[in-house]
Amino acid sequence: MMLKALNGKICDLLFPPRCPVCDRVMTPGDRKKGVCAECRNDLKLIKEPRCIKCGAQLKADEEEYCRSCRGRRHYYDRGLALYEYASVRGAIYRLKYSGRLEYAEFFGREMARRLGPAIREWGAEALIPVPLHASRQRRRGYNQAAAIARACGRALDLPVREDIIRRARKTRPMKLLDAKERQINLKNAFIMLQDVVKLSIVVVVDDIYTTGSTIDAMAALLKASGVKKVYFVTLAIGSGV
Repeated sequence: MMLKALNGKICDLLFPPRCPVCDRVMTPGDRKKGVCAECRNDLKLIKEPRCIKCGAQLKADEEEYCRSCRGRRHYYDRGLALYEYASVRGAIYRLKYSGRLEYAEFFGREMARRLGPAIREWGAEALIPVPLHASRQRRRGYNQAAAIARACGRALDLPVREDIIRRARKTRPMKLLDAKERQINLKNAFIMLQDVVKLSIVVVVDDIYTTGSTIDAMAALLKASGVKKVYFVTLAIGSGV
């Protein structure tokens, strides 16, 4: 135990923990909170009223659905996001493209802390991260959605299943596409690794929700393989869904 603590201190000296929002080195006090004092209020949580389908922030209490969900049928049952995308845009970029894998631990724990009650209420039996194509994962070195899901799963004592769905086709970057192009882009992008999934209720985990095309593609496959309910949680959601 003492050796483990000593190794931790040495690692902190050589590679001091950085704030997942601004990437500056954190003080010892900030490290306990996981984010520096300057950035604590910059993280904009999604609060009620939310869209009852995708969880996007709504402007008025009397609204039930966001603009996107009013005009589109989704295969998933319901979802929630933790933050407004604009407040974590830089953090997500560094997590995905600059090797800041350590961010996933903080964000996964926060996801469990704030969205955990809903995940438990849904009756989730497992978390399923959105898979990356093998070539993209090799280049990046990890799957950020899986890293977030593992941290969340540890906090909630839920299994993380990465053995159910595989990304079989390399798709174009979704940020470059509109809603219709995203649907076409994801056609046959995923395949099931198991003919029958012995789970009734699962939660798909991803970093960003934009139009829901990725979650829908996975939900359709999962339901065709026997899953009854498919929910999702994401780190962030845009304001214009």
